Amino acid sequence: MHLVELFLPLRDNSGAAFPKALYDSVRAELADVFGGVTAFTRAPASGLWEDDEGEVQRDDVVLFEVMVDNVDHAWWRNYRGTLEQRFDQDEVLVRATAVERL
Repeated sequence: MHLVELFLPLRDNSGAAFPKALYDSVRAELADVFGGVTAFTRAPASGLWEDDEGEVQRDDVVLFEVMVDNVDHAWWRNYRGTLEQRFDQDEVLVRATAVERL
């Protein structure tokens, strides 16, 4: 079993908040495809990273999680591309971790 996590930005590059409808559509799509989703939307996480010029960038993100038996890499690669377009991002972080249900 794997936990797939999607890190979605709260704001665009100009600092404007993305509309709630964008997150609602992600939640609905993941629930439809995988039968469930957990969204951590109330307390955003703060991400920091260094860009190509050595400048530290900051982003507030919300986290969506789904549990899957097998990771379909092609499907996730395509969906990540869709999210990058919707949220106008160079990259949306999507990661999968092997987990054990207790």
